[in-house]
Amino acid sequence: MLSRGMSADHQHLNDLHEQAQRWLDDDPDPASRAELQAVLDRLPASAPELADRFAGPLTFGTAGLRGPLRAGPNGMNLAVVTQAAAGLVAWLTAQGGTGPLVIGYDARTGSRAFAERTAQVATGAGRPALLLPRPLPTPVLAHAVRQHEAVAGVMVTASHNPPQDNGYKVYLGAQLGGALGAGAQIVPPADAEIESAIRAVGPLADVPLGPRGQLLDDTLVEAYVQQAVAVIAPGGPRDLKVAYTPLHGVGAAVLTAAFTRAGFPTPPLVPDQAEPDPRFPTVAFPNPEEPGAVDRLTALADETGADIAIANDPDADRCAVVIREPANSAANRDAPGWRMLRGDEVGALLADHLMRRGRTGLYATTIVSSALLRAMCTARDLPYDETLTGFKWIVRAGGGSTPLVYGYEEALGYCVAPDHVRDKDGITAALTIAELAAELKAEGRSLADRLDELAAEFGVHHTDQLSVRVDDLQVITDAMARIRAATPSTLLGEPLIESQDLLPAADVVILRSASARVVIRPSGTEPKLKAYLEVVQPVVAGDIAAARRHAATAVAELRAEIAASLGV
Repeated sequence: MLSRGMSADHQHLNDLHEQAQRWLDDDPDPASRAELQAVLDRLPASAPELADRFAGPLTFGTAGLRGPLRAGPNGMNLAVVTQAAAGLVAWLTAQGGTGPLVIGYDARTGSRAFAERTAQVATGAGRPALLLPRPLPTPVLAHAVRQHEAVAGVMVTASHNPPQDNGYKVYLGAQLGGALGAGAQIVPPADAEIESAIRAVGPLADVPLGPRGQLLDDTLVEAYVQQAVAVIAPGGPRDLKVAYTPLHGVGAAVLTAAFTRAGFPTPPLVPDQAEPDPRFPTVAFPNPEEPGAVDRLTALADETGADIAIANDPDADRCAVVIREPANSAANRDAPGWRMLRGDEVGALLADHLMRRGRTGLYATTIVSSALLRAMCTARDLPYDETLTGFKWIVRAGGGSTPLVYGYEEALGYCVAPDHVRDKDGITAALTIAELAAELKAEGRSLADRLDELAAEFGVHHTDQLSVRVDDLQVITDAMARIRAATPSTLLGEPLIESQDLLPAADVVILRSASARVVIRPSGTEPKLKAYLEVVQPVVAGDIAAARRHAATAVAELRAEIAASLGV
């Protein structure tokens, strides 16, 4: 038995070594080859690491590619990007798509090289390639797809992932994406078809490479800024102090240009987070939602006497809003200070603002977001739709029967101008929330006051998450099986009035009682199991603070109930 086991281990190691050698022979990047050779030189001690690098290729899904920067098929590197670009270009040709491929990139390690290689693959296949002039926000790329009537767009970014990651997102133009998908991220079956085309790519040495395409100039950025500013009404109040951080990302230059052009004071920037830096040295995790990520921002807001503070994530497609709350706020905070608004709160504020400005049309959000937007649309007789998670679905909400005017998701993503950028856009969201805050300030009120008014009208909609990060994905599989096999019959002691299982379309379970709602699903981008929790608490006798306290207590009880049901 021992000898057979040893033999099997030896054979597995030999197979891994052969796979790695084949990869080395085909890898076009000397640095990547040297990295992988160093792993091979440490065998057999490095066998687990080698096995992980060759566990399988990064899968091209509806968000494209995303993974750690490292050699091998299970990582982001020049070889993987070359193969992905060749597959994408082949698919575009097979679909009969004509026109240029436009390519953008952020400031992460490798982003520019991956963008330039994508352009070379496109031109090598005879397709024009347009390269953005420098590291720029993702919404600028989404805008460029429409601006230049491109067949498709590629954005090299890992958004707010850790520093060691990078990624590759694909957008389609009107020709292949249709009216709803023009400038939007791909949806099935395009993702599976592109994945198949990628797997059909032969040796990388046989992929023809052309020049790096046409380098676009700042005319593109100017057009984006001009249209972004047009999102807000001219001539309104602009007396608002905003502190800002791009979190070491690429948003600062574009956001400050947009604010200045719109007539707002130029926001002061957190000094040591103002310039792009792929190391993200001042934050543990470059996501404004993470604990401590905006500490420097709130310090700057205090120092400058800011009215509100705003953070973009590193590729500036998300927008976080931080407000100053006094101790006697109806939100019942323990002490005066700064509080980051939840995505659902900003989502409701933006929707309410657009509604009050007379923006008619479809308002949309996702199944994991608050029910408040639905209540607002019902009360104001406006069309509403709810989609699966992701902006690729939000921008296609309603199937085109009614034009989309606004969409948001609770993960700090907002689309306030679908005809400008058909994706989440942290720049136009920041402008629009600043417009609202300035109008309220001119009236002697604040964003917190407007949230209280919405609570008084529609009840307190308290949302939260139960998020469980795992090392073994089987834990998530088992938890989802457990909730399906023994679905609770009550939430917070109330009988269920809705129990939905969205399989096979999506791995999602939805539970709802009279006052509570739970949506359970695996994360699409991280090894996490997520349960989205919401409790709706009516405001009695105008006591908003009491309603908020009751809702917070109920959500804590709901979290414990769901954790027990999931076994996590």
